Formats: sequence, C-alpha cells, structure tokens
Amino acid sequence: MDKPTNEILPPIARRTFVTTLVAGFTLAAGPVRADAIVTDANGLDAGAVDIPVADGIIPAYRARPAGKPGAPVVLVVQEVFGVHEHIKDLCRRLAHSGYYAIAPSLYARQGDPGKYDMAHIMDLLKDVVSKVPDSEVMSDLDGAVGFAKSEGADTMRLAVTGFCWGGRIVWLYAAHNHGLKAGVAWYGPLAGTDTDARPHTAIELAADIKAPVLGLYAGLDQNITATDIEAMKKALSNADNTRSRIDVFADAQHGFNADYRPSYNEKDAKEGWARMLDWFKANGVG
Repeated sequence: MDKPTNEILPPIARRTFVTTLVAGFTLAAGPVRADAIVTDANGLDAGAVDIPVADGIIPAYRARPAGKPGAPVVLVVQEVFGVHEHIKDLCRRLAHSGYYAIAPSLYARQGDPGKYDMAHIMDLLKDVVSKVPDSEVMSDLDGAVGFAKSEGADTMRLAVTGFCWGGRIVWLYAAHNHGLKAGVAWYGPLAGTDTDARPHTAIELAADIKAPVLGLYAGLDQNITATDIEAMKKALSNADNTRSRIDVFADAQHGFNADYRPSYNEKDAKEGWARMLDWFKANGVG
C-alpha cells in the first residue's frame, strides 16, 4: 500500500484568454454622442482585473469604494458589444453608490468585440456572440462572484444587472444562482429560438427564477415586443413569482440607458437607474 504523503502538488495551470477589454467606446454601435457620460474614479479602486474561471482566466472591469471592504456586490453584464467604456462607466457609478461592481468579459474565449464596427455588426453576431454558450456565461459569473469574495466583498448581498444581451442573462442567472438577492434586467430579450448554445429563453426559465427581478423595458422597442413582455409576465405569474415585475417606459427605445448612443433617453434612464438602486436596497443589497 502506498504511504500517505503531505506533498503539496503545484496548482493546475490556468489558461489566460488573449481577448482584452474593449478600449474606449464600442465601434459597432456607431458614432458616440458628444455628451456621453464619463464618471470619475475619485474615491474608488477601479480598473481591469483578471478573474479565475472554470477553464482559465478572463479579464474583467471592477470598481469598488476605496478602503471600504465588505461592500455588497453587483455583477454587471455587458451589452452585446462587450465590456467597453460605457459598461466600465456603469461600474464606476455603482461603486460611487457603495457597491462592488464587476463586469467580466464574457466573450473572452470567442473573440474581441472591439474590432467590429457598425458595418460589420452582423459579423460580430455570427463570429462571436452566437458562439457564447449560456452555460459558460453562468459559470463565468459564478467565477466573478468568487473573485469578489476573495477581495473582501460581501457576496451574501449579491445582485446582478445587465443591458441588452446582458439583460437576458440577468433572467437566466436569477434562475441559475438561487443565492442571488436581486436582479435588474434592462431591455433584455425574453423570447427567441432555442439553440445548442442558448437552449432556453427567459420565458422558458421563468419557473426557476427565485430572486426578485425587475425588468426595465422600452415601449418603442422594435425587437422586444409587447407580446414578449406579456408572455414573460404570464410565465412569472404562473410560477407564482409575485416578487418580480416588469416596468415599461412607453416613450423609450431599446438602449434608452446607453448615454453614448442616439437611443439615450435621459429622463427614463435616470428614472430607471433610481428604480434599480431602490430595488437593490428593498431586497437586501445595499
């Protein structure tokens, strides 16, 4: 019989994916508004970090109040365009409100969304976005939670928010992680066609959602229709999920919080942001 050993084996090497965070604003959304909001990092510890995930290391942007451990955590899920300057800015805004905010680069294995311009947005969808499995995204978000915990953040007070592509992910993560306290989904797709990478829609997973999720949607959205929203409300009701709700801003377009894009609606964006912060606090994340 082999003798027991106390030898410490070297850690398994982790693969570092070469994709980095997007520099500046995305090119794929078109010209950037001259008055796009840029939030300072005064009083914050903010910048790029590397987070361990199941099969390697991916980049993320993290902002937190400087010198104040134990902050509640908000996972910030990127738009379809990746973790670019607007998503980083949202992290800084949350950090100024007292949160540890982290946005992992969820396309890190598939490609760099920053190299695509508006003329090639369909290539971005085909070459990168369509190849990102939901299961991988769920695992990477779990990795971001683990990283936040390792930095002293309070992961018992955990929330998630996401925008566009990331808005859909909010609903899915609320079904995946039953330790989540709250979620806020900004104009995330609710319906669609199942694929191998995306085997379920948000509507199909409604019965698995345990955390209260606030949906912030746009009445003038050309893709996420009133029919989809009503179907999601019905699915939540059928699941007896009375703590979640969907608010529709009648005069807003898809992307109404994206202050760097023509779709920005200042009034509704500010109101939506206030509702998000109130939602977090009302559900124990604050």
